[in-house]
Amino acid sequence: MSLLDTPLELDPQVALRPEPFGALAYHYGTRRLVFMKHTDVVEVARQLDRHPSLSATLQACGIAEARWPSFAKAFASLNESEIVRERRDVG
Repeated sequence: MSLLDTPLELDPQVALRPEPFGALAYHYGTRRLVFMKHTDVVEVARQLDRHPSLSATLQACGIAEARWPSFAKAFASLNESEIVRERRDVG
């Protein structure tokens, strides 16, 4: 399954602090701080738990399909950083 087909959510231990460039994401468990450098990435991250997959979230947020590969790459990095995770309550 591709990341675009995966149901994701912000990790419950992550707090987002809005910034003019996007947001700072702080993971209280790992103590990792991640800069989210685009406001549209932040909006997608906030909406993840409302949609069945990353692609459905991108569509709902009005992100052009041509941009989806860059979002998939960004969210793969956020997943590796434990800022987002695969939703466990699906199905």
